[in-house]
Amino acid sequence: MKQSAYQSAGVDIEAGAELVERIKPFVKKTARSGVASGIGGFGAFFDIKATGYKDPLLVSGTDGVGTKLRIAIEANCHDTIGIDLVAMCVNDIVVGGAEPLFFLDYFATGHLDTDSATAVISGIAAGCELAGCALVGGETAEMPGMYSEGDYDLAGFTVGAVERDQVISGDSIAEGHVVIGLPSSGPHSNGYSLIRKIVQDSGANYADPAPFADDKTLGAALLEPTRIYVKPVLEAIKKLSKTSGSDSQKIRGMAHITGGGLTENLPRILPQGLGVKLDANSWALPAVFQWLGKTGAVSAFDMAQTFNCGIGLAIICHEGDVDAVSGALTDQGEAPVVIGHVCAYDGEGQAVQIDNLDEAWGL
Repeated sequence: MKQSAYQSAGVDIEAGAELVERIKPFVKKTARSGVASGIGGFGAFFDIKATGYKDPLLVSGTDGVGTKLRIAIEANCHDTIGIDLVAMCVNDIVVGGAEPLFFLDYFATGHLDTDSATAVISGIAAGCELAGCALVGGETAEMPGMYSEGDYDLAGFTVGAVERDQVISGDSIAEGHVVIGLPSSGPHSNGYSLIRKIVQDSGANYADPAPFADDKTLGAALLEPTRIYVKPVLEAIKKLSKTSGSDSQKIRGMAHITGGGLTENLPRILPQGLGVKLDANSWALPAVFQWLGKTGAVSAFDMAQTFNCGIGLAIICHEGDVDAVSGALTDQGEAPVVIGHVCAYDGEGQAVQIDNLDEAWGL
């Protein structure tokens, strides 16, 4: 069969059409109330009234997965990187108390490989299921000459909603409030430029057995998907509001521990004049971080300002509400741990101090 002019330029329209057909079953699994159009149109319609919100604010977020994508490509493992993409977006908006409603993705490559693209998008759909949001559409861009063979790039976009009177902004955080941490599953999707350098300098290969994880290759262990905190956090908020009333929020603020690690993300939700003091003895540094720190000769402080170091989400509440908040999270299968408290901060030095850092982590 004669190639079309566009095919001769390197763009395979038939592969794009095949991809759309392949991903339809995955997309269907993410359907939820409010979706008012199917995949394949020019735009996706969403009926927010159908979700039951009375006076909602919309909350949006966008992100990528950084150079973790490079490991997925080099390890030829594409089925979980989509979960990371969803997680990085939805975790950013749930900290404001918002429920993610829908998600869109952008997949760009030089030459469309339908098998790897299907694996990536199936992961995106799986992430949407975990977050309770609908995958309503996206863009697959085939751009010859822009990417090396086998390479691709990802971006994600989510829109969520929260009732106006239930926004969690951090404005009511005060000195003496307590910081509760929720465990991460590993580095999530941050710090991978440093991780890749450590692996390269160590002479390790992604196909080698992981020194810190049984029965996994190094590549598979480093591709452990980012945790999605949406459902346990929203269910905990719901339970807490039933016992205390929506006008008395027990959760005063939340921070997604993403790029910049523990030291850079907590200050983003603190009112002026406040900082945080954490105790590194409060939680164990997971094995993957121990290996990265020791193998790469990375100091404990550098670890804390690069990685989540085992704490993927931080929640701040009044000291008297710790048991209630922790109990509500535990009921949802979480393992909350008190890791510090809010303190006064005069603007000098770091807003986040971590006591016992070197002693606890042994780096």
